[in-house]
Amino acid sequence: FTSSTIYQEIFGQGREQGRQSEAAALALRQLQRRCGSLSPQQEAQIQALPLDQLEALADALLDFEGAEDLMVWLDGLEG
Repeated sequence: FTSSTIYQEIFGQGREQGRQSEAAALALRQLQRRCGSLSPQQEAQIQALPLDQLEALADALLDFEGAEDLMVWLDGLEG
């Protein structure tokens, strides 16, 4: 049963969602330390990011000096 393709797909998706959720939680904690309180909209936007963008955010936030840098980074995703 555990070797079935469907099981592997479901398990893989669950694992990927778990990694995304953990990465979002870590990014939010780091951002709150670097930028102060985030708006609910910013938190939701970060939680919705795919794993590759969360990893890019984790790298970028090391250079952030405040909340303005986060807003610029998030705006860059939309453009």
